[in-house]
Amino acid sequence: MSIDLITQTAEYVKATMAQEGTGHDWFHIERVWRLAKTIQAQEGGNLEVVELAALLHDIADWKFSDGDENAGRRVSREWLVQIGATSRIVDLVCEIVGDLSYKGSGVPDEMKTLEGQIVQDADRLDAIGAIGIARCFAYGGYKNMPLYDPDIKPGVHTSFDEYKKKKGTTFNHFYEKLFLLKDRLHTRAAKKIAQGRDSYMREFVGRFLKEWEAKD
Repeated sequence: MSIDLITQTAEYVKATMAQEGTGHDWFHIERVWRLAKTIQAQEGGNLEVVELAALLHDIADWKFSDGDENAGRRVSREWLVQIGATSRIVDLVCEIVGDLSYKGSGVPDEMKTLEGQIVQDADRLDAIGAIGIARCFAYGGYKNMPLYDPDIKPGVHTSFDEYKKKKGTTFNHFYEKLFLLKDRLHTRAAKKIAQGRDSYMREFVGRFLKEWEAKD
């Protein structure tokens, strides 16, 4: 494994994503990177591919690239070629970056490699639990979404395009995505970590609804 490729990529991503305010910042990347390495140590797979994909997975997320779902793959390829990664590494990492995003509650996941499953699991673990709650509301504020409206019900998305165009409340995101993630993880290691995070998140939502109704 080329430590230099990892180091250069970490420095590049940190410089690019510092001070980002939606919960998709360098610290999110760093947490996903750590989680991915933890999962890989138990599940196997090519560590270099896992690390590079974890570092680059949000470098040009479609949510911040005018809905362009190929932006991340394109920017990642340009960077990896620039620093001299082999064509095999470039192809594997870019495939993961391109396939990683959640595409809707009714859209099945398609992750072709173990490395991709590991990185996707790590990213999804950072979307649940205490950190996931904080990131959910940070992103909702960025999108100027209402906090909660009992009259606006969660939706079911049958395509990625439908998911990208969705409108609703920040609170609905728990039902449209976050509560679904535990059962859409791939690896045993990630599923074990997810148990406590999912329970905490559900407890928070229950508390939120009680306070909303002024019952507690």
